[in-house]
Amino acid sequence: MTKEKQSSLEELMIEIEDILEKMDEQDISLEDSFLLYEKGMKKLKMCNDRIDQVEKKMLVINEQGELDEFE
Repeated sequence: MTKEKQSSLEELMIEIEDILEKMDEQDISLEDSFLLYEKGMKKLKMCNDRIDQVEKKMLVINEQGELDEFE
């Protein structure tokens, strides 16, 4: 089984921007708009999931030099 390469947040944001540009084109069909919308929402969810993972890992050093969760 091959593991698919995960896109970085930056790559995902660029892909979302590309999708938005395509959706702004005047000659796009309604069906293509819906397909792009669905693809964009999936990419956006991937971004949100990735950000949630990072937030869970973030720690800060408090005044006593101990690690606390980032809030």
